[in-house]
Amino acid sequence: MSTSALDAWHEIVRSRSPKGLGALLADDVVFHSPIVHTPQRGRAVAMQYLGSALIVFGNASFRYVREVVGERDAVLEFEVEIEGIAVNGVDILRWNEAGQVTDFKVMIRPLKAVNMIHQKMMEMLAGAQQQ
Repeated sequence: MSTSALDAWHEIVRSRSPKGLGALLADDVVFHSPIVHTPQRGRAVAMQYLGSALIVFGNASFRYVREVVGERDAVLEFEVEIEGIAVNGVDILRWNEAGQVTDFKVMIRPLKAVNMIHQKMMEMLAGAQQQ
């Protein structure tokens, strides 16, 4: 079982730095956001979303509480508190034989958390587009 992609993702989350995202994501990666209806395609857009998420979710309370790992995919359940709101969610990753992520899906709950994350992510993405 190759988990190099998973190890790389854990390092990115641990360091709270998007530095390794370019190498981790396949050119044709598909990103599924909990706040955008359509799948986002391509490395550049996935890097924007994931880089912003590292900032929004990246505080000391963030932790993965469960992992279900297959040969080339994983489901990672996380918990984080942001502005007093408990957020629970999952990251679902699929990677290719080269160890690059080809599909990344994020799902979060409860609705109060979804609404707050939507607002914060839109602010982050709007700021990134202005730069």
